[in-house]
Amino acid sequence: MEIKEKIRLPRADYPEQVGISSKTIHELIEDFRAHNVEVHSIMILREGKVAYETWAAPYSADYPHMMYSVSKSFTSTAVGFAIDEGLMTLDTRLIDIFPEYRPKVKDENLEKLNVHHLLSMQSGKNVSVFSDKSKNHWIKDYFDSAWKFSPGDGHWQYISENQYMLCAMLTRITGMSVVEYLTPRLFEPLGIDVPFWEHDVDGIEAGGWGLYLKTEDLAKFMYCYQQHGIFNGKHVIPEKWTYLAQKQQANNSPFTTVIDSQCGYGYCFWRCGGINGYRADGMFSQFGIVSNDDDIIYVMTAGEINEQKTRDCIWRHFGKLIIENDGEPTPEVKPELGPLPDDLEAREHSSFEKQLEGKTISMQINPILNAAGFPFSMLPIPIVYMSGDRAGNVDNIVFRFDGDTCTMTWDEGDEHNTILCGMDGKARTSPITLAGMNFTAFSTAAWIDENTIEVHMRPVGGICMRKIKLSFNGHIVTLRPSSQMPISAMAESLALDVDSFFPPILHKFGLVAFDQLPGIIDAPILGRIK
Repeated sequence: MEIKEKIRLPRADYPEQVGISSKTIHELIEDFRAHNVEVHSIMILREGKVAYETWAAPYSADYPHMMYSVSKSFTSTAVGFAIDEGLMTLDTRLIDIFPEYRPKVKDENLEKLNVHHLLSMQSGKNVSVFSDKSKNHWIKDYFDSAWKFSPGDGHWQYISENQYMLCAMLTRITGMSVVEYLTPRLFEPLGIDVPFWEHDVDGIEAGGWGLYLKTEDLAKFMYCYQQHGIFNGKHVIPEKWTYLAQKQQANNSPFTTVIDSQCGYGYCFWRCGGINGYRADGMFSQFGIVSNDDDIIYVMTAGEINEQKTRDCIWRHFGKLIIENDGEPTPEVKPELGPLPDDLEAREHSSFEKQLEGKTISMQINPILNAAGFPFSMLPIPIVYMSGDRAGNVDNIVFRFDGDTCTMTWDEGDEHNTILCGMDGKARTSPITLAGMNFTAFSTAAWIDENTIEVHMRPVGGICMRKIKLSFNGHIVTLRPSSQMPISAMAESLALDVDSFFPPILHKFGLVAFDQLPGIIDAPILGRIK
């Protein structure tokens, strides 16, 4: 649903007009390129104006982007509204909202667990990151999960389901979804179109992940926090909450080895080391950073799993963004991200097209992937691994060729999609619906050899591209999937934090599991032309 009143942040004519260096921005972008950080957008604000903005095609200002754990900051804000309206307090206990989950034998930890603990990641609950969200028991899963420590005993552990439980509490208390609750309070005043937020089958938002926003939406949100709740001269977010949320509420330094995760955790905002500021932070390098001293707001979306690498690039240049000059532009420096190298180059067509035209390719089911809850999908795993609907089991693939383009049609469960692929080196766009989510797919295709066709599809809004190669040997088809980013990069990153997923006694097993993950997820799948 679109918000009636379109509100855009004011723009500076050029970065130097508000004291931001174009040269430093250029150096930052070159640093990203040198370290292979895939950046999708950057927006920098100063003095309440957008000093600089850029997108890497096919991403643009018009497409919402996956926010991952930036979603937590919006859940926190919903709690802030509810507290301000007297609907709950920081001391409200989870079990008082869900008394039906009180066990017969008294659980002292459960009797203590409250809103403050959930917001600050001090709940003590140890929900597995591998919990299957395709099953309808998210609330029960949380209550059934083991305790790692007692709530509020000084320990800290990052568990995204804490924020899901906050959404569940808000839904039960208000009788509406969190998106419905936030629409008149936050989205409408900021001029943010009502966003899509992944949810369970009961309509309860994921809370800790799953929110889709445009780059400027996040910039408005962070600007409202920087202005202590004021936006366009109106009080939007409760002022007290803008201080509480960014303030350190938990000392996380003893519980993580990641440098930028050791500087203190607020109510779903991270304190930043090296600057007097805080950030909303999402997996694959989604950031909204506020510098309290320099009046800078830095927002970016990306597809880089190693967030510390991305932040290191930012911090190397952040302190040099501000310049003292006469405000003159530097026309010789025009930093921009440029397009992503997604498109397949035009190649000679194969004579096999005539045999393949309009035929249905029936694909086998991979029982290992299905047992693991990750059936093969045209959506890459990084997009759906925390989703309630993971789509999957691609079947009934049909190609039709028409000169510079071809179409690829396929089924996944009850979802049927067709993408138009450019075969002349230029992507074509198609609307698709997968895993219950709507995307715009940018797609190209090319014959790699006489018997192998490759398809690249980037569902904009997601953070990576799906690649498939179909090789034909008579009627037998072998489909080889991959992604950009590759599953191997995701597995390597997860392995660095193996203690979050496996107890010490199983660390060696966990490392082996992550090492084997790419071969399992991207295993070839056989099919047959009917």
